[in-house]
Amino acid sequence: MSATLVEAPLLRLHAFRNLYVAGTVSQLGTQIGYVALPLLAVTVLGAGAGEVGLLSALATLTALVLGLPAGAWVDRVRRRRLMVAMDAARAAALLSVPVAWWAGVLSMAQLYVVTTLVGAGTLLFDVASMSIVPGLIGRERLTSANSLLVGTAAGMDVAGRSVAGVLVQVAGAPVAVLLDALSYVWSAAWLRGVPEPALVQDGPAGDAESMRARIAEGVRFILGNRVLVAALVQGAMANLAFPLCSVLLPVLIVGQLGYPEWVLGAYLAVSGLGVLAGSSSAHLLGRRFGTGRTVWLVSLVTAPPALVIPFLGPGAWLWAAAAAWFVVTFRTGVNNVLLVSLRQRVTPDHLLGRMTATMRLLLTGAVGLGGLLAGLIGELWGVRASLWTGAVIMAVSWLPIHFSALRRSGPNTAGQAL
Repeated sequence: MSATLVEAPLLRLHAFRNLYVAGTVSQLGTQIGYVALPLLAVTVLGAGAGEVGLLSALATLTALVLGLPAGAWVDRVRRRRLMVAMDAARAAALLSVPVAWWAGVLSMAQLYVVTTLVGAGTLLFDVASMSIVPGLIGRERLTSANSLLVGTAAGMDVAGRSVAGVLVQVAGAPVAVLLDALSYVWSAAWLRGVPEPALVQDGPAGDAESMRARIAEGVRFILGNRVLVAALVQGAMANLAFPLCSVLLPVLIVGQLGYPEWVLGAYLAVSGLGVLAGSSSAHLLGRRFGTGRTVWLVSLVTAPPALVIPFLGPGAWLWAAAAAWFVVTFRTGVNNVLLVSLRQRVTPDHLLGRMTATMRLLLTGAVGLGGLLAGLIGELWGVRASLWTGAVIMAVSWLPIHFSALRRSGPNTAGQAL
């Protein structure tokens, strides 16, 4: 690797800059849609807790069906072209929502289909995007690059969710969904400046037996590493807890407590601030304590405050729950930088797609399962029962790291622990 590539500021690298700009605008639109779609279901279609929970789950449950084949496929195709195609597909799916609303034919069935299509497109896009980064900037700079990417995404969480609450209140949810669709068009345009990495062929592309063998190779790579398994279990617990604590917030904050939509947007934006703070601190904390020790210490300190979240209510309890939400999502920012960088650093180029997809299969699948459980628990026992379930899971999610070798890895031993 040339000294220029290693030393130049990341945003001075043309290829990385284009990927960064594309992802930034796309993230802004995605966060607007994250708030707008469930609010559209609640305010326009009168959806209840079960319907909102299912809507949230469909955005992520596609990982359970497509996750492993997606990784093997991404390792066999041109990743930039796939990303552009997925941007176009997501834009088209989302554009159908305001069109149907203006025509007076919008239904929950259409929202379910659109959410599923967008979830599938996001899965393929994200696997390709995470697989392309090491080739653009080199493995030596992955922590810095991921800190920038995760931090910016968190900033878009704050901006997108804050803007969405106001936008839905002023212009309506269909307009917010339209802006989400246009953000994917912008992303596709910027991706034209990202070079295509060389393909690593390891068998006939259409051979079903070869496809199964490639999928199995990616699964074995992760399951054969006890440290990565511990990180995976911890991440799955956190991802299961997050939707239990957040999916039914439109029902609680807007429907039951009677707050305006902008309050929901502001509350959800707190998670972006937490992730932003965590991702900004991750690089320095990782250098000081090491990847494993940092992940363990931050998880230990930040997970228990989740038990405050179920007390969300009028007045001071709204502020207390928001503060706890910030603390919990700080851990997410740290982990998203350090653990993603670790996975990319130790994975060979020809396995990057499969490793990423296998991780997403379980991590994103946990989010989808959490959304389904939120809807089920909300229907049977109420919204707060869902919040309590998620809070308890979040509060103990540091245990897998505590009992793994990753906890004992210091600044100079994180790689050896693998």
